[in-house]
Amino acid sequence: MSFQDDAAGMPAGSERHERPERNAAPAAPATSRPTRTAALWVAVAVGLVVLVMLIVFFVQNQDMITVRFFGLEGTLALGTTLFIAAVGGGVLVALAGGARILQLRIANHRRRKTVGGPEGGYQL
Repeated sequence: MSFQDDAAGMPAGSERHERPERNAAPAAPATSRPTRTAALWVAVAVGLVVLVMLIVFFVQNQDMITVRFFGLEGTLALGTTLFIAAVGGGVLVALAGGARILQLRIANHRRRKTVGGPEGGYQL
């Protein structure tokens, strides 16, 4: 048995693996990146779970309550009332986020205009 076989822990006479050529392409990684389709599938699955939870929420909260808002009064199911309130809060958050994005875009446009713009000058 040679020193190299002993150092590798291989018994004498066993086959060795060939070394790859220097210019050979590296082996592909064992893991692959998720695709957009896989991400979409996960999003749809999560959305379905949320919808099922909403249905259960509505079914369990069928008690009728009186709702008063700016002088108006009506009777509505508790689950529906809470859902409308949650959607209203989401709309307010979306409006505030949209206003902030618009503010940032305008500021970015002004900054690019003063720095030089696409025709020339310094580009960031």
